[in-house]
Amino acid sequence: MFNVKITGTGSYLPEKVLTNFDLEKMVDTSDEWIRTRSGIKERHIASEDEATSDLVAVAAKRAMENAGVSSSDIDLIIVATDTPDNAYPSTACWVQKHLGIKDEMPAFDLEAACSGYLYALIIAAGMIQSKLIDRVLVCAGETMSRAIDWEDRSICVLFGDGAGCSVVERSDGDSAILSTYWAADGNLGDLLIQPAGGSRMPATHETVEKKLHSLRMAGNEVFKKAVQKMKKSAEEALKRANIKGEDIDLYIPHQANIRIIEATIKRAGIPREKTAVTIDKTGNVSAATLPITLDQAVREGRLKRGDILLFTVFGGGFTWGSAVVRW
Repeated sequence: MFNVKITGTGSYLPEKVLTNFDLEKMVDTSDEWIRTRSGIKERHIASEDEATSDLVAVAAKRAMENAGVSSSDIDLIIVATDTPDNAYPSTACWVQKHLGIKDEMPAFDLEAACSGYLYALIIAAGMIQSKLIDRVLVCAGETMSRAIDWEDRSICVLFGDGAGCSVVERSDGDSAILSTYWAADGNLGDLLIQPAGGSRMPATHETVEKKLHSLRMAGNEVFKKAVQKMKKSAEEALKRANIKGEDIDLYIPHQANIRIIEATIKRAGIPREKTAVTIDKTGNVSAATLPITLDQAVREGRLKRGDILLFTVFGGGFTWGSAVVRW
């Protein structure tokens, strides 16, 4: 088996910024309440004419530029998202259109909530190692602002919009995805859910009036499970890679809540100074948090060739996972 590596990263955050002080005027909350409970100071919100595919397309172009490739070099597009442009066609197909690719290339969406990017990365790596595909554009994008109730102060303060993409291809050197671990437990799905809009509960006047198309979350239960599963998956991925926690050069956890991040690194023994945190500027961008944070780390010069990187995610489903990467 040959290695697989990430050769380019890109991200995009919408121009509109919604601060905690802006939210104070919208719901019964405060900057202090939001910061102390989540670590978030501001988040980006898509404009009315921006859909998820629009955000992803910008991030994709930046990732390809960073990798030194063009759209004609891409063999597959995977888009992880909870907030697709449409039920169908897939957002990946719309991204394909944005990139000017007319045919002869597969494209599909993947939905694993906040774990979507990691799931997509694992699938891309498997396809490359199976020699089915040479180069994959792994993307994640969200317009979470369209999926939340802006009168629910416990939810609306947490989420933002944005996109991140990575070019993934065969590695002939030491750069590699050293190990992966992914899992799910559908028995806990009701704890983090958007109830209406699917075949279980199609859209009706009643579902709209009751705001059942907005995200619902049992916060305390989700917090406990997130810390538990993120710690477990990080330890399992490190074990599979035969790497110790102290050997990690950069840790990129899912950016859902600063308290979850701090509890996870404390239990996993990962130094705070080695942990990348972007939630203060972006909020929770669901599936897009990992690639956005990765791209910012790359552009800030926090990663050099040979560094050991650890990803960890947790999301609705429940889904969770980790990956160890040699940069």
